[in-house]
Amino acid sequence: MAQARAARDELVDVYESAVQQAFRQVADGLTGRRELDEQIRVQERAVAVQQNLADTAELRYDSGVAIYLEALDAERNLFTAQQQLIALRAAALQNGVALYTALGGGEV
Repeated sequence: MAQARAARDELVDVYESAVQQAFRQVADGLTGRRELDEQIRVQERAVAVQQNLADTAELRYDSGVAIYLEALDAERNLFTAQQQLIALRAAALQNGVALYTALGGGEV
């Protein structure tokens, strides 16, 4: 009888630990989602600003006001901002998969 009670208590502890871990994973996923969404919004604005700067630099070069190095530098900065946005979107997708899995959506 004592052995059965000990086995039951052990199973209850394992179950409670699994439930706590699941809640922690869901909470982490939701927090990550909120943070990544904000970072994506900020980076989208940064890309728009860099696009405007690149367009302006190209116009300045076409008008003979600036050297082509200025336009190239602006394009490089735009490319970097776009890469950062892509990386954030990829992280958001990965976070979504982790959240889906934590909510019981399937095995990875």
